Amino acid sequence: MSDFLMKPKVDFAFKEIMADSMTRVGFLSAVLKLDPKDIKETHLINTNLRKLHEDEKQGILDVRILMNDNTEIDIEIQLAELKVWAERSLFYLSKMYTEQITEGQDYTVFKKCVSISILNFKLFREDPEFYSCFHIMEDIRHIIYTDKMEFHVIELPKLPEELKESGNDVLLWAKFINAERKEEFDMLAAKNTYINHAYQQLQVISQDREKRLEYEAREKAIRDYNQLMYEAKEQGIEQGIEQGIEQGIMLGKDMGKQEEAVAIAKKFLLMGLSIDMIASGTGLSEKQIEELREQN
Repeated sequence: MSDFLMKPKVDFAFKEIMADSMTRVGFLSAVLKLDPKDIKETHLINTNLRKLHEDEKQGILDVRILMNDNTEIDIEIQLAELKVWAERSLFYLSKMYTEQITEGQDYTVFKKCVSISILNFKLFREDPEFYSCFHIMEDIRHIIYTDKMEFHVIELPKLPEELKESGNDVLLWAKFINAERKEEFDMLAAKNTYINHAYQQLQVISQDREKRLEYEAREKAIRDYNQLMYEAKEQGIEQGIEQGIEQGIMLGKDMGKQEEAVAIAKKFLLMGLSIDMIASGTGLSEKQIEELREQN
């Protein structure tokens, strides 16, 4: 049997692990500080957020979970640095929140929505802590305005190298997600029953030939994206791409670099991005992008 193990922080592998209910319970109880016994059930739900208007950005989540108390949870992993991550996570969580209500219903239908971001970069560079939890509250008296929206952020580069005996479950899970070597997985699995179960799931999916092909394709897409961002940085248009993808800023129009926009659009097409996302990220029209796709 091969010793190959997928990296849990690659989103494909993470989704596969979270497809298991016991793993979901263990991870969520650690991050949300719940007793696992109080989580009766969890359900994976559709990760495509509803578009209310044709010109609205389509949201795609990594893992979306509905708890037994109807709390909705969005878990996302982001490997490449994204300076607008806070805005992006707010966008997704806001869509999750607002799509709960339909015409004729009142505001009592709203249930709690939780965002869990697992980042492979430092979002809060001045703060050494790897885990943060945010609520909407009053600045001075710290009165909670509403508990209906909650943000958890795990920054993997801030994880301590050595694991102390006093390490809590959030740290154990973060170390598991960040692990790459069998020795790391074995050590963490011995410390937590739920992580041990997740590790067993990881071993199973890592030996599945079809899943491994999908995993390797996803790793390639990530490498291509990183290379794209590197080339964009070399050309001085990295910020335009990042904001174009996440905020709809028109790169071609704002920066006047038609040739660069075309080159970037071609690479986005190879990566499998949608026409509307490429249009948003480059400033080219959908017709121009269709023509580029036909040329390829």
